[in-house]
Amino acid sequence: MKQLTMKELSLIEDEIRAEEILGKTLNWCASLCDDQALRGTLEQIAEQHQLKVADLSQYFNQSKMIQ
Repeated sequence: MKQLTMKELSLIEDEIRAEEILGKTLNWCASLCDDQALRGTLEQIAEQHQLKVADLSQYFNQSKMIQ
């Protein structure tokens, strides 16, 4: 795989941070829900975003593209 530029890495890191923030925000929203079905849905979506962060981080750490 071709080496990414610093700008490309920076953009990817920004996206990873955005995924982290989105997951935390969704969990916070879920904690405020009285509707259990909606709470569960929000928690599932939050978990999907958290798993994306883990997958992306693992991929880039394994490929040694980020420090």
